[in-house]
Amino acid sequence: MYTAEDLKKDLQNLQIFPNDTLLIHSSMKSIGEVAGGADTVLDMLMDYFKETGLLAFPTLSYRDVNAEQPRFDVKNTPACTGILPELFRKRCGVIRSLHPTHSLAAFGRDAAEFVAMHETFDTPGAVGSPWWKLLQRKGKILFIGTGISCNTFLHGCDEWLKLPGLLTESRQPLEVVDHNGKLIPCPQHRHCGGGRNGYYGSLEKLFDEAGAITRGKFGNADCHLLDCEKICRVLGYTIQA
Repeated sequence: MYTAEDLKKDLQNLQIFPNDTLLIHSSMKSIGEVAGGADTVLDMLMDYFKETGLLAFPTLSYRDVNAEQPRFDVKNTPACTGILPELFRKRCGVIRSLHPTHSLAAFGRDAAEFVAMHETFDTPGAVGSPWWKLLQRKGKILFIGTGISCNTFLHGCDEWLKLPGLLTESRQPLEVVDHNGKLIPCPQHRHCGGGRNGYYGSLEKLFDEAGAITRGKFGNADCHLLDCEKICRVLGYTIQA
């Protein structure tokens, strides 16, 4: 059984530092048995980053928010990305962005600024969105037991590169209920075409060659740590002011 201290050492062995900006894609089951369960994992992570870092989880809701059910409620719409993001978004001090399908929840240094204004964009990962701010902050992405194909950050990179055929031409009339209960229209171009996750997984060799991946363990889970700036360079996109 793993303790919080065991998992903290795993984080350090991966060369993740308390002043990092870190986004985590996760499979709680892959970690194995943890004393105190998922709450222990989150307690450790939030304590690690609380002074000088930023911790974020994807709290996506694209499966539940659609033309038939167009309303995203930031407080009540669940994340479809697993137990850790779902528990994390409800915690004191955590702020969830207001995007109807591709929100993130963040805690730590400048968390409010990091998630701000996501609802003002009509695509999931536009320049200026939190996904783009990960790159600006020279962030890292930790995949705990998931492999690298579920890389929502790269959907953003696709947008910044203006690749064709990735988004619907028309906007779906979605709406957001914010933290104060205010209803905000938020029409969105949705992802289309499919197949991108498989493509992202196929990039692992190129990312390795660029020195963009660090591998390690978090409990029982096999982990991949990706450097946002390096993987964007592989794809031909460089950080812009």
